[in-house]
Amino acid sequence: MTVRLRLALTIFITGALTALGVIATVAGAFERFEHERTYDRANAFLGRVLANYHDVLELQARNPDQFVPWLKSLLLFEPDTQLYLLAADGTVLASTGTMKHRPGYKVALPPVQQAMAAAAGNKRAPYVMGDDPEHMAKDAVIAARGLRRAVIQTGDDVAGYLYLVAQQPRLEVGRLELLRSSLAGPATLGILAVIVLTTLMAAWIVATVTRPLQVLSREVAAAAREGFNAVPERTTLSPRHDEFGQLHEGFHQLLATLRQQWNRLLEMDQFRREGVSNLSHDLRSPLTATVACLETLQQRWQGDGARGEDLRLVEVALRNTRNAAGLVRSLSDLALLDEPAFKLDAMLIDVGEVLDDIVLRFAARASQHGITLTSEALGEVAPFAQIDIELFERAVANVVDNALKFTPRGGRVTLASAVVDGQVLVTVADSGAGITHDDVPRLFNRLYQSRKSTAPATSEGGKGLGLAIVKRIVELHGGSVSVRSELGRGTEVTMRLPRG
Repeated sequence: MTVRLRLALTIFITGALTALGVIATVAGAFERFEHERTYDRANAFLGRVLANYHDVLELQARNPDQFVPWLKSLLLFEPDTQLYLLAADGTVLASTGTMKHRPGYKVALPPVQQAMAAAAGNKRAPYVMGDDPEHMAKDAVIAARGLRRAVIQTGDDVAGYLYLVAQQPRLEVGRLELLRSSLAGPATLGILAVIVLTTLMAAWIVATVTRPLQVLSREVAAAAREGFNAVPERTTLSPRHDEFGQLHEGFHQLLATLRQQWNRLLEMDQFRREGVSNLSHDLRSPLTATVACLETLQQRWQGDGARGEDLRLVEVALRNTRNAAGLVRSLSDLALLDEPAFKLDAMLIDVGEVLDDIVLRFAARASQHGITLTSEALGEVAPFAQIDIELFERAVANVVDNALKFTPRGGRVTLASAVVDGQVLVTVADSGAGITHDDVPRLFNRLYQSRKSTAPATSEGGKGLGLAIVKRIVELHGGSVSVRSELGRGTEVTMRLPRG
């Protein structure tokens, strides 16, 4: 989920929750307003009744049969209300309601006394909720006034109460329809105007906040995908002085620094390749001449019957000179393979046939050291791949050369090819000394000698460039190379190439 979408959702959810909160607050305020208006009306009505009739208790006592009709006559212009005459303890003495209560039925006195005290203070007071004898499970807005007898008795100040219950009005339409009609017209237009205004402001905020991030994200992606030069040096945003502007400017400054360092690295790498190439070229001729001289000297001394010590010294010098010549040749090959302009001369060929040729090439050497060297094709699908035959043979030959060096007499080296998951797999497995677990990750590092022991066949260690050349050749073919080895149980090198 993008930052822009998150911000938009956050603003939308916040607006929706705010709107619901406002609606709930307005609904609560409207209900309170209705209750207070009803209470004020009920309280004023009781005030008018007691202003005209001071002897309500005496009226009920003198003529109880006509008292209820008289109470109902008072409510002709007060619909949705019920009037009750209560004794001092809350007992209902008379009622305009239709429900017949059991004798001695009482209403809760605390709300009655609270309503009476609020009316006696002659102040604006909150509404009071009390019992509704007509609907026992509900509370209703009430008003109450204390009644006194004409003859005041000691300790009997309030002899009863005139108790009015204001019930909810019965509407012809539902409350939802009433609310809908109340919000129609100008109110709806006002709400729509507020929504449109807030939506436009939210869109402006989201665009202002996320546009720099979008531009920066595109530039970072372009730099990661195409390199530092894919991002223009000049910013594509108008100058900004906030945190986003500082971030964008810092990113471009970082890119500029990386460009400079990258260009310096390219120059140094080019200088290194040229230096290695020139040095290897300059060293190749004298080393070749030295090898020729040592070979001639070795043949001459062998014919003249020279001392054995002198012959051994010549052999050591000749072997080391040949190793140095091979190292120089490997350095030259790596410098050539590292050139950006280097191109493969690839063609579609059966990799299994190439492995057979390599087995024939090393057969004599393997037989001389008592090692079984074989090639096999796994599976029924021919392993065709686009390869540069010369380079690929060089890569496989380097691996086979290492395998033969570190496989003792009586061991086995097996070359295999197969097609697995759309890739051509070439493996070279030996039953030699193996490689320690810590050395495996660094095998392809240049000039790293992984073998702790010397090779049984040549009494020499590795030179550290053979597997580096193998890795570079396989990468040029669009593949990868991996090593699996266990100390004392052999090594298996696997080259994965795209199937042709």
